[in-house]
Amino acid sequence: MNAIIKTVSITDPIATGIAAYLDEIVALRHDLHQYPELAFQEHRTAKKVASLLAEWGYDVATGIAGTGVVATLRRGSGKRSIGIRADMDALPIEEATGLDYASSNPGVMHACGHDGHTSILLAAARYLAESGNFSGTLRLIFQPAEEIGAGARKMLSEGLFDRFPVDAVFGLHNWPGVPTGQFGFVAGPAMASVDKAVITIVGKGGHGAEPHRAIDPVLASASFITALQSVVSRNIDPQEMAVATVGSIHAGSASNVIPESVEMKLTVRAYNETVRARLQERISALVRAQAESFGAVAEVDYRRGFPALVNHAEETEFARNVALQALGGASVEADFRPRTASEDFAFLLQAKPGSYLFVGNGDSAPLHSARYDFNDAIIAPAARYWVRLAEAFLANDNG
Repeated sequence: MNAIIKTVSITDPIATGIAAYLDEIVALRHDLHQYPELAFQEHRTAKKVASLLAEWGYDVATGIAGTGVVATLRRGSGKRSIGIRADMDALPIEEATGLDYASSNPGVMHACGHDGHTSILLAAARYLAESGNFSGTLRLIFQPAEEIGAGARKMLSEGLFDRFPVDAVFGLHNWPGVPTGQFGFVAGPAMASVDKAVITIVGKGGHGAEPHRAIDPVLASASFITALQSVVSRNIDPQEMAVATVGSIHAGSASNVIPESVEMKLTVRAYNETVRARLQERISALVRAQAESFGAVAEVDYRRGFPALVNHAEETEFARNVALQALGGASVEADFRPRTASEDFAFLLQAKPGSYLFVGNGDSAPLHSARYDFNDAIIAPAARYWVRLAEAFLANDNG
């Protein structure tokens, strides 16, 4: 899969074709942004997606994992098949952008750009249906519930790749802070695993003026939070990535009362399963020992989330070379680094070879911010990239 880097012509027919209806796609993106839907509630979004795909000639299957949509387009005699996935769900965040097309659904917004991901894939889908030059089977996967890490697993459990076989699967995510329309590729671990620990330290409540008669779980939790930093710095290989963050701590409600218990919520992340297991082992042991040293008891509810997203080397190199050939060397960031955020596309990559790539959203608010908005300027280059990737993977000579 060696690439030849070449200058991209401004008369590229794919760019011209997508430009002809780009205004419609941008309007669609704004519509999806204005009517966001939470995980497994993407009924309006799925209906709109399915309707457009059917109008363009795709064989459309709906109701997969509740609101998931899979569209299939076959052309020629090619035997290969490719899957391209976009996510559709929004987040439980009150929007603060002030946009004309801001969310009309109180407390819900597209703060991660899934409205943009869906629009990108629809833009590519239309071109591929009207003018795509390929031989084989194209599968477009519109997934629900990425934000809660449940959509990919549910689609797989309902036979996604049994019903709709693919030889490889690809996806993308926009990324704030990366130059607009610039692509990033990472072979191997590209995003972290994510686990959640809910820890309760139970002591003995009492009057704040008589701490000697109580067992203070607040003090025990403070000691644990300080000691927690030693897990990453002293129990994990310095050359490995690990994150352990206490994002929530709740105890008591009065200044003069020592509460009975403290609850802490942690997010724990890693790039490989060995480190992931070590983090669980050490965090659980440490909090129990810390609590015991104060005469308290620690209860640990350690919940495994989804694994690290690990891109397959061959498919990632192929995807990168497509970008170099189709969009030019300047469109690819030379040293794009793995991200410590998480993605349930990881489950799809455990089931099939493939790659998950990134496209710059420019100087925007960060993901999951109430002020975030997807950059419409990346729709055209990203859609053009999906077209090139599908055509290259399903080249007419692939047999």
